[in-house]
Amino acid sequence: MNEDKLGRAGEFPFTRGIYPDMYRTRLWTMRQYAGFGTAEESNRRYRYLLSQGITGLSVAFDLPTQMGMDSDHPLAAGEVGRVGVAICSLADMERLLEGIEVQKITTSMTINSTASILLALYVLVARKQGADLKKISGTVQNDILKEYIARGTYIYPPRPGMRIITDLFAWAGREVPSWNTISISGYHIREAGSTAAQEVAFTLANAIAYIEVAIQAGLEVDSFGPRLSFFFNAHNNFLEEIAKFRAARRLYAYIMRDRFGAKDPRSMMLRFHAQTAGSTLTAQQPDVNIVRVTLQALAAVLGGAQSLHTNGRDEALALPTEEAARLALRTQQIIAHESGVPSAVDPVGGSEAIEALTDGIEREAREYINRIDAMGGTLRAIERGFVQREIQNAAYEFQQKVDRGEQIIVGVNRFQLKDEHPIPTFRLDPALERQQVERLREMRASRSATDVERTLGALEQAARGTENLMPRIVDAAAVYATVGEISDRLRGVFGEYRETLV
Repeated sequence: MNEDKLGRAGEFPFTRGIYPDMYRTRLWTMRQYAGFGTAEESNRRYRYLLSQGITGLSVAFDLPTQMGMDSDHPLAAGEVGRVGVAICSLADMERLLEGIEVQKITTSMTINSTASILLALYVLVARKQGADLKKISGTVQNDILKEYIARGTYIYPPRPGMRIITDLFAWAGREVPSWNTISISGYHIREAGSTAAQEVAFTLANAIAYIEVAIQAGLEVDSFGPRLSFFFNAHNNFLEEIAKFRAARRLYAYIMRDRFGAKDPRSMMLRFHAQTAGSTLTAQQPDVNIVRVTLQALAAVLGGAQSLHTNGRDEALALPTEEAARLALRTQQIIAHESGVPSAVDPVGGSEAIEALTDGIEREAREYINRIDAMGGTLRAIERGFVQREIQNAAYEFQQKVDRGEQIIVGVNRFQLKDEHPIPTFRLDPALERQQVERLREMRASRSATDVERTLGALEQAARGTENLMPRIVDAAAVYATVGEISDRLRGVFGEYRETLV
């Protein structure tokens, strides 16, 4: 490893970290991803977690909200509030954030197809609170490409989906300049079964696609580059995961400088959130998940994460209980305050094993990116099914190793218990769905139908042209047009994406 590639923390190519002092002067943001039922239920969980020491909110939305459907849509039945909180309108967002001063905390929202609408709702609440919009900070995931690759909560075809994203980039740069406008996600790619090198490669290939389309839309790379962020998985192979984060950071720095001509060092810094790997959690012997999560969290910290979520021990069985969420947070706090790890800027830097793994992952990821470039870029590679097939093949090979006993999963294919005692799990009250639907209908009856139709019509007209959509989305959200109504107007113009078998 030569000094140019290793360098110092806070200096190009940022292998050792993006800040000179790393955690010695400021710890990573401790988030606990949460959301379920109604806005009130989720608000109670957020306020509890804040009282226990989290330093940033992380909001999970239910599937109808992610798919641009209101809670009373026929396809939403049985899914309202199940895997996240139901947010249909500004009224719900106001309840979600009641008693929480948004200017004093950062908020991450895991939302993609409807990210523009949810950010509009968040900004409207901030305005009502009297917050300085130039200072509110947080992140919307807003990463549609990985939805086509690995997750599936897309609405529109890829190209109009990319237009919405670049419109959000441009609008947020003016209105909420401290907001991270995208969190380019490798997490779900890894959860779908990719290798570590594939996670880096496909995530950065997606980043290249976003940057290219933003530049084509007339934006300067250094005008939006500093607000790009990333989201990675913290998986089980301890040394490989540390190296993965270092390799991603270094490769991204070279891509931004050499491929896109970025001049601002902040544009070359890969800032990332990490979450421990949900796919590694087992329903068998769930207490063992605490050990897995601890090792994964430590790998993320040693790898230089800017924020971190630690999974609950019970998440292979249900949404985490309050106790499980607290214990997961305590895991981060022990690493932060008792382990001594944050006192060293780059504790593993210079290790022959780590540096060799870093070089290997960077090399393999670069080769994948070159192959994708040769196909015509990420959109073409997705349309051809290349990325999806590579992930599927990796997942199949891993499962074959598990089935053959070559890959040991403690409690699953080795070290099983004959008699396991069930643990308490979270149960969502089914009455919450009825309550949410009733409130939605009451809100619709009390708002100005004229204002809603006027703003939705203006949004539809903008979608048929080239105007930035974000101001029109904000206008509609401000008069209590719903997530579903706004999404439906855009569906009417852009259509819906239907995956083709490859």
